[in-house]
Amino acid sequence: MSFTNEGILQIALKQSAADANCNPEDFLRTENVIVESAKNAHARKYLTLPFDCSLISYGANIVASVNEKYRAVVADYMGRFPAYHCFETPNLHVLNDALQKEGLRICFMAEYFLPDLRVLKPLPCPCKLKLLHKEDFSALYTPQWSNALCEKRKELDVLGVGAYDGDALVGLAACSADCDGMWQIGIDVLPEYRKRGIASALTSRLALEILECGKVPFYCAAWSNIKSVRNAIKSGFRPAWVEMTAKPAAFVADMNGQLPIYN
Repeated sequence: MSFTNEGILQIALKQSAADANCNPEDFLRTENVIVESAKNAHARKYLTLPFDCSLISYGANIVASVNEKYRAVVADYMGRFPAYHCFETPNLHVLNDALQKEGLRICFMAEYFLPDLRVLKPLPCPCKLKLLHKEDFSALYTPQWSNALCEKRKELDVLGVGAYDGDALVGLAACSADCDGMWQIGIDVLPEYRKRGIASALTSRLALEILECGKVPFYCAAWSNIKSVRNAIKSGFRPAWVEMTAKPAAFVADMNGQLPIYN
């Protein structure tokens, strides 16, 4: 399958539309859009739908996929600030304070990257690279490879590239078939082998392999994870969209190992 940058973007927009229960073109409007969240068989498999509140932006506007009971709160918030300010402090405290009165809190915030075919290419690696498949992963569901592979969803892990120093695996990029047309890349490199170009060599090679399979690779990182963002850029990926999702306060507290906080 032959891809172009525009074609890759259209596939991502279609996927985000399935996740948010909207139309792909909604992400390209100049005005913000609010839709009611709903389950969708074609949504990314790790999402818990319907959302209570999820804000998504490809840069032009915000699409809010919400439980109808929070529509007014979200509409008021998005009407007060420019789209890009809605994803950062101090502005997002306004939304968090309003949602916290309803038992919700801002939980997940992430930036997503798509490959730029103008710059994506195989990068050199000081280690030997080997293509890995599902049957090669069985012994690798261990803490040092927990970003590349997910034991809770191991059935989705489909393809990987390993970096070897002799017979020892020292770096691993793997991807999960999270949705019909897009596979997500995760990457781990052992601490003593970092800063040698291994991560970018693995990520770029796996991205090319995914494209050969007729799928679009995508990459996710927290804004504050500078190392991961740098790897995405070096590997030939570019920022494409951002997401911010609210979850019940008890869910957030559990993730933090705390008792829930209610107002």
